[in-house]
Amino acid sequence: MLDTNDGQLCEQLPAGTITGPQTLLFAASTGIIVTNLFAPQTLVGLIGPSLGASAASVGLVAMATLLGYAAGLFFLVPLADLAENRALILRMLLAAALAAGIAAFAPTIASLLIVLFVLGAACSAIQILVPIAASMAPPGAAGRVIGDVMSGLMIGILLARPLASLVAGAWGWRAFYGLSAAALVLLACVLAFTLPRRRPEAKSSYGALIASLFDLLRDEPMLRRRALTAALMMAAFSLFWTAVALRLAEPPFALGQRGIALFALVGAGGAVVTPLFGRAGDQGWTRSATIFCHLVLIGAMALAAWAGSSQSGASWQPLMLMGTSAVLLDIGVTGDQTLGRRAINLLQPKARGRLNGLFVGIFFLGGAVGSLLAGMAWSWGGWPCVCAIGATFGLAALLVDWIGGPQ
Repeated sequence: MLDTNDGQLCEQLPAGTITGPQTLLFAASTGIIVTNLFAPQTLVGLIGPSLGASAASVGLVAMATLLGYAAGLFFLVPLADLAENRALILRMLLAAALAAGIAAFAPTIASLLIVLFVLGAACSAIQILVPIAASMAPPGAAGRVIGDVMSGLMIGILLARPLASLVAGAWGWRAFYGLSAAALVLLACVLAFTLPRRRPEAKSSYGALIASLFDLLRDEPMLRRRALTAALMMAAFSLFWTAVALRLAEPPFALGQRGIALFALVGAGGAVVTPLFGRAGDQGWTRSATIFCHLVLIGAMALAAWAGSSQSGASWQPLMLMGTSAVLLDIGVTGDQTLGRRAINLLQPKARGRLNGLFVGIFFLGGAVGSLLAGMAWSWGGWPCVCAIGATFGLAALLVDWIGGPQ
């Protein structure tokens, strides 16, 4: 419910008041914020040496932001059911800007990990922005509005790694966080004047809201299964994208930050098929499409291992194979998440926000685990070990889905 006590901007907006420019603003906002979650995956090769971190610990850099985001989904986003939403979002954005600014000057790996965790938690403001956009949609158009806003999120995810690589290649990794801090401050200023107030109707306590998350997880087997497979797939995704920058810097690829940026941009192209999986779910093909996604990920890891086994000769052939594996990986992961989101949104409409928070939070925990294991796997056995662990995650997801029964 939008606030009715604070002037014209706070009046209750009738359904259908969201405009094209407002939708674009929501989409751009989510895109700007989400870049902070995935940029560290391509910066680890620069951050580790500059702060004296070992190869085994660089995965912690990518893990910290994802882990913080998951914590924010579990413990900060529920505040949207208690506190006025615009003020909450602005505070979280300013906290994110402050954390990014501190990260630009972090002197040690330990201090960087702390501020990146805070940055990730504050970035969970994304999951408060989306329901506001949906509440402003006309009847029957909430799905379209959410889809348009989420397109900004996907563009942000696609551009995060190449953007971070380009900035780091030109001015160093610290410059990326400095620019991010400035962008977040600017975004907060824009939203302060354009975002409508939204005061929730819920009267329950914060503790009761948090407790209800555990009740939902206990009572909904579909949520548990879909969140688990999404977490396993996200673990493989983060594992690959955290370690591939290290592999591409070695022969026969020998790519610099600009080359890695282009690779990330091309590899992320697999996400364009995401709408096809949503339609597959609508046609009743959820189970077969999900199994297909898991098989594609396993195949992508096998192809990546083959491409990375080359140590000499023409670099373009293994690079093409590696790029193909990245595209297939993104197809598998985004397809599984699309099907999972559709499934859980059909469970309890009144608890849709908390269901989505749980689903997203759990699969980001999987992403944090994958990022953590990337550095360890690289130290243990190099690229073959990374690909073997990624394929194992895919096999585990396939097993969970196989024994889970009809969906």
